[in-house]
Amino acid sequence: MASYTPPIRDMQFVLHELLGVTDELRTMPPHAEVDADTINAVLEEGGKFAAEVLFPLNISGDEEGCTLDPATHEVRTPKGFKAAYEKYVEGGWPALAGDPAFGGQGLPITVNQCLYEMNNSANQAWTMYPGLTHGAYEALHEHGTDEQKALYLGKLTSGQWTGTMCLTEPHCGTDLGLLRSKAEPQPDGSYRITGAKIFISSGEHDLTDNIVHLVLARLPGAPVGSKGISLFVVPKFLVKPDGSLGERNPVYCTGLEHKMGIHGNATAQINLDGAVGSLVGQPHKGLAAMFVMMNVARLGVGMQSLGLTEVAYQNAAAYAKDRLQMRSLSGPKAPDKPADPIIHHPDVRKMLLTARAFAEGGRALSLYTALLIDRELSHPDEDVRQESADQVALLTPIVKAFLTDNAWLATSHCMQVFGGHGYIKEWGMEQYVRDARINMIYEGTNTIQSLDLLGRKVLGDNGKKLKAFGRVIADFIEEEGTKEAMQEFVNPLADLGDKVTKLTTELGMKGFGNADEVGAAAVDYLRVVGHLVFAYLWARMAKIALEKQDSGDAFYTAKLATARFYFAKLLPETAMLIRTARSGAAPLMAMDEALF
Repeated sequence: MASYTPPIRDMQFVLHELLGVTDELRTMPPHAEVDADTINAVLEEGGKFAAEVLFPLNISGDEEGCTLDPATHEVRTPKGFKAAYEKYVEGGWPALAGDPAFGGQGLPITVNQCLYEMNNSANQAWTMYPGLTHGAYEALHEHGTDEQKALYLGKLTSGQWTGTMCLTEPHCGTDLGLLRSKAEPQPDGSYRITGAKIFISSGEHDLTDNIVHLVLARLPGAPVGSKGISLFVVPKFLVKPDGSLGERNPVYCTGLEHKMGIHGNATAQINLDGAVGSLVGQPHKGLAAMFVMMNVARLGVGMQSLGLTEVAYQNAAAYAKDRLQMRSLSGPKAPDKPADPIIHHPDVRKMLLTARAFAEGGRALSLYTALLIDRELSHPDEDVRQESADQVALLTPIVKAFLTDNAWLATSHCMQVFGGHGYIKEWGMEQYVRDARINMIYEGTNTIQSLDLLGRKVLGDNGKKLKAFGRVIADFIEEEGTKEAMQEFVNPLADLGDKVTKLTTELGMKGFGNADEVGAAAVDYLRVVGHLVFAYLWARMAKIALEKQDSGDAFYTAKLATARFYFAKLLPETAMLIRTARSGAAPLMAMDEALF
């Protein structure tokens, strides 16, 4: 059977030793009093909830799935999910990083990300219910009216209600400019919304007594395309001015998707039949408001995959130490046993270390990005806030796409470690592979993330954001480049930085002549830049491990060995990616479509 131990020691390493999080938070007035003891206590208690409450429901939730009553349109979540959610709310976990003005605890996003990683390791399908709520909260917090904030934010912050994002329609996915849902203005200032939405995660359930849907729709006479989309808040039950629930709104679940994974989460088909809603933000500016939620969700999807990578690694490593199979090629390692544990076989170690390097690198990247978000939201210096916002914009598609690609590879490797047993349900490994696969698709496919990175975030501002991150890397290289012990990490980092600069310039020039050149190179390009970010963070982690390798703490020995593995075995992937990115659009676009 699968097991899970929250990786609190590594989280503490990233927060306190790599990022110096408490020193950073002291520069932000809302978080200046947050100390290491507080952070560590939250990690410990959050880890207990994940491991003791959520994890035992993961396999059973996958097996049972969600059930729709077609007569009432109500959905029942798997056994134990509702009780777990009640414990989550009782513990105050939904409010951890919420605004104190609406009942939140006001802790940093950086700390909240640790909680979400552990919850996703324990049970991704369950974690999506409060996870999407956080995105709805952020969108209304930034773009909602005072009345909307008063009605909804307190209940979303506490977890008494949950939220969703209703974008996709049967005929359109990423291309939201094609959506057809309509919103008709009413004399009282409300809107009647009609349309069909699909693939709505957490779209209907029995965890709370109300669900707050954020719905994209078109006003009468709206411009065509994405410039004519507005955003509306549409509750399952109408909310009275005093916050109590009124009559049922005609927004119903008409079907549940039968999916490859995340069976415990209700992926709903939603029908709106003149449902009452209120406008969020300005007319025809709905995407700007929804992008707040979408960006939160994209970072959240990265955390989902980080969680799966970690739990898959833990189980594969434990199995590899116990499973006997063949003798080591270099001679018996367990002569008292009929065969050696498979952890002594080189390729098994390669698979395990790949997953470990992706998990620990992903943790560093996700918390590095979360700290930038805290700076963006809370630093008193406007320039620092803007610089941080630019870096978050650059890193968001990388967190989403690079971490989810890595999780697909890592969970597959970890399943492979189990051999035939990995394919068998009782070990839990095949579920991690199935659950990980959706993360590459939803909240904008990884190809869309790649186009966003190269087209918008890099070429769109002539490389300004990328150059700013490059200066961060250059400062580190200048500081550490003369130290002999750091050469094995600094030199490949510097080399890749130079190659990224040249590749970016080349793709920008080719893109001016033919936009398909950008589309042809984008996926490879994102993965190259993802490795650049990982290489920077792994070099920083290696520096700390080198300084403390004689401390007697095996943690640093393992960290240094993993860093060396990453630079020797995973970073060289960039050579191939750069070559394929440079090969251009012709091999992809030359063949006539009739020949496919």
